[in-house]
Amino acid sequence: MKNTELTAFLGASSVHSDWDEKDIAGAYTTDLLSDAMANAVDEGILVTIQAHKNTVAVGTLKDLAGIVICNKRPIPEDMIEAARSERIPLFVTAEDQFTVSGRLYQALKAGSGT
Repeated sequence: MKNTELTAFLGASSVHSDWDEKDIAGAYTTDLLSDAMANAVDEGILVTIQAHKNTVAVGTLKDLAGIVICNKRPIPEDMIEAARSERIPLFVTAEDQFTVSGRLYQALKAGSGT
């Protein structure tokens, strides 16, 4: 699955358009940024409610294919600017983390053939 498919697949909105298409290597769900730094999948998707620019810093560290902000949390402008600058896609959805994680799990598992 590619990050460009997430808006349609998750029913999410892309917060900005200054990013490149990437294959999604996996996904990780957490609200602890230290946990994301230690365990998120490089080139994966981070599913979280942490809507601030430090989340983008983790995205840069892990070369994330995208960050999905759940529960329709408002995205501050400084987070959008950081994501735009780092070319990391930000998505926002009204769905909760459990639902988003389950959908990504099923899609990525099916795509891997396991």
